[in-house]
Amino acid sequence: FTQVFGLSAVAQVVLGKGNTGQYLSINMAFGIGVTLGIYAAGGISGAHLNAAITITQWVLGELSWTRLAAYITGQFLGSFMASATVFALYYDAIYDYTQGNLTVSGPTATAMIFATYPAPSVSLQGAFFTEFTATVMLILGVLVIHDKKNNAALKGAQPMLSGMLVLGIGLGMGLNTGYAINPSRDLPPRIFTAMAGWGTQVFTAEHSWWWVPVAAPVLGCLAGVFIYKACIDFHNEPDHETENKKEEAGTETS
Repeated sequence: FTQVFGLSAVAQVVLGKGNTGQYLSINMAFGIGVTLGIYAAGGISGAHLNAAITITQWVLGELSWTRLAAYITGQFLGSFMASATVFALYYDAIYDYTQGNLTVSGPTATAMIFATYPAPSVSLQGAFFTEFTATVMLILGVLVIHDKKNNAALKGAQPMLSGMLVLGIGLGMGLNTGYAINPSRDLPPRIFTAMAGWGTQVFTAEHSWWWVPVAAPVLGCLAGVFIYKACIDFHNEPDHETENKKEEAGTETS
């Protein structure tokens, strides 16, 4: 869901030359895709859509090796197939727009439909910091939405709020890098474009940028969890104490 909605929105904006959508429509499409993806996979895996979050949970001892491998494999295969789906959907439009010349840069570049590339004015260090910070915001938001010891959202509302979180990140932090914030969102489509005609330049462009949306989100997730635990989680009362206080308050009210 996530990738098909998001990538097809990018394709529509790029290939339509701004006449069939704007930057906002891309943000909204990714938010809708995340929402539907979590609704679809929430009951099966807890909605592991982001390899950075999956790896972070494994580092924290919350996932086994086998689940880590299974979830990341599923994420990568799903993202790769979504890229192939969008390519097939817009095949005619892509070749009409490019005249058959699939490029990473230039006036008719189309590689950015599938994977992220930094803005020309942004340094590699600035791009890394952007992806790192955006992913910190992502994991902080996810933890806030799901933390039962804090003010967790209702279970049925969590996917929608997660989608809004991704929308908010895109609205405020998308200029520099296109806010990959997820290795599974960026690397499989990049591999697909290398195979589908764009060539190895998708890995060498922008000072070999490809590794940044893989490494920065993982480090950002780990840092975000540390920040959340230090600033919020360690200050929360244990579940049983919270429940006892609620019961006492209810008794006093009665």
